[in-house]
Amino acid sequence: MPIFVVQEHHAKKLHWDFRLEMDNVLKSWALPKEPPFKKGIRRLAIQTEDHSLEYANFEGIIEEGYGAGKVKIWDKGNYGLLERNENKIIINLNGKKLKGKYALIKMKSGKYKGNWLFFKC
Repeated sequence: MPIFVVQEHHAKKLHWDFRLEMDNVLKSWALPKEPPFKKGIRRLAIQTEDHSLEYANFEGIIEEGYGAGKVKIWDKGNYGLLERNENKIIINLNGKKLKGKYALIKMKSGKYKGNWLFFKC
């Protein structure tokens, strides 16, 4: 099964990097707030650049430049892909903290157009 990882990233602003193994890379989103555990809580998910699969195990300090700061693994596990298209990803997470059905939905209008919403279904 493919893996997912959530890295707590103490950069200029604390955020959580949510990463899914897809297409031989880690598809990545930055969440300004902690990932939700309960239904009904939606989080902004800003898509970022893909990372190599090896990055799933990274913990440490990024010394300089973009993203400088401490990174630690907040949660990790595997997932089942239930649905995927260009505007929607539905997954079943099996981590230590995040468990169950989650969705990433691309926003089509408004202030955050092009970003995603991340929530438990």
